[in-house]
Amino acid sequence: MGNGSGLFEGVRAFSGFSVDDIEAARTFYAETLGVRVIQENGMLFLNVAGGRDILIYPKPNHVPAGYTVLNFPVTDVERAVDELIARGVEFEHYEGTPIETDAKGIHRGGGPLIAWFTDPAGNVLSVIQE
Repeated sequence: MGNGSGLFEGVRAFSGFSVDDIEAARTFYAETLGVRVIQENGMLFLNVAGGRDILIYPKPNHVPAGYTVLNFPVTDVERAVDELIARGVEFEHYEGTPIETDAKGIHRGGGPLIAWFTDPAGNVLSVIQE
């Protein structure tokens, strides 16, 4: 595999993560976030720009990851946060850490503006300023 003709060269790879309730995930991603969701074989595919669907699969003993599994680039984090709050999304608040956030949940400490929130299964997502 080290000779430049990679085994997976040209393969349309995709990522995925688990949830404990596929119907709650479908409602959240499709209705709350407004992502196009395709449901088949008991799994969800988030249809995002760029042609790489993201797989969401049910896992009975699901444990949410302790890191961000999905970032949504936006042109205006402030506006995105306001709109998501209006849709019932609660943002994470971090204090006394390198990723400290303000009262709204936006990290303004260098780098792009970013705000974290969770899906119903506890997976960490973000809106991040492009």
